[in-house]
Amino acid sequence: MDQGLINDIISTSVGGAAGGAVAALVVLGVQAISAVWCTRRDAQSIYQWLESNTEKDHHPFRSTRTIASYNNLTEDRVRYVCSQDPRIKLSTGKVEDMWSIHVRQRIETDTTVTDFLD
Repeated sequence: MDQGLINDIISTSVGGAAGGAVAALVVLGVQAISAVWCTRRDAQSIYQWLESNTEKDHHPFRSTRTIASYNNLTEDRVRYVCSQDPRIKLSTGKVEDMWSIHVRQRIETDTTVTDFLD
């Protein structure tokens, strides 16, 4: 075989492999950026909804199901997004699967109401 032909085959193969690798990295980058953008968009939507539909003094918590219903998201998506956003807090009280932007836990007795912040 001619040496020039072998060099052409090798350079074409290397060039094709490099181009394919770059294309794969671009696709992965676009997917990562899209995932981050969607999570931030959903987090902002949930935060704004919690801001307008919770009161610190009376009803600081909302359930995952309620948030999902009003924001047209799945419950799993709400759990994921809320757990990623530092502004939204998961309740550590007796009732599970509740979220708040005001407090972490509320303990109510006959005479007092105690809120625990982070």
